[in-house]
Amino acid sequence: MTVATILQKHQQHFNPVILFQWEKENVLVLDLTAANAALHTVNLSSTKAFTDYVFGAMAKAGAAVAVGGYNENRYIYRRSEHFQQKGEPRSIHVGIDIWAVAGTPIFAPLAGKVHSFQYNDQFGDYGPTIILEHRLEEIPFYTLYGHLSLASLEGLYTGKTIEQGEKFADIGNYPINGDWPPHLHFQVITDMQGLQGDFPGVCGLSEREKYLRLCPDPNLILGIRQLDY
Repeated sequence: MTVATILQKHQQHFNPVILFQWEKENVLVLDLTAANAALHTVNLSSTKAFTDYVFGAMAKAGAAVAVGGYNENRYIYRRSEHFQQKGEPRSIHVGIDIWAVAGTPIFAPLAGKVHSFQYNDQFGDYGPTIILEHRLEEIPFYTLYGHLSLASLEGLYTGKTIEQGEKFADIGNYPINGDWPPHLHFQVITDMQGLQGDFPGVCGLSEREKYLRLCPDPNLILGIRQLDY
């Protein structure tokens, strides 16, 4: 049985990661591909300009939160050399982003323990990052939380128990969060491949199928109806 199958089976039992009334309030699905003509007018190398664009689009839509990104071929990664690897740039996003104000609390969707954590301090990287380890039906898997506040890492240690529904982190602000507009990068990982405190959230086109297998759709946990693709 795959992790995706197990998550689908347990979908009704996960705690919200962000306490937002998805069914009742307006949610903007944010397109960050090259098809979004508005992005071509934004100076993406300026985090302030990028933040003004994201939160301006939310205000225009009357939305307190924006979401999206899984399996999205993104234009925005041209802003950082972090995604420009030799031979093939990385542009396929394998998590879901929840764009909301800095300080928004983050809760554990199910019980687990701290696998690892790290401050990935590079322009365009995750910034403060926490990875939790979970087990359902004896199958292990992991959830990654990127672009957090530095305070989110305080008091953590490998193996620390995190209860379902426990508030354990907050959305960070730039420049601490990897220099991004405030948001949570949420990702499901089936195999950490020996990595600690970090895992690719973006891959090249040639690696797309590999990483989609390694990182099934996070909406199986989030349950955001606006992202029913």
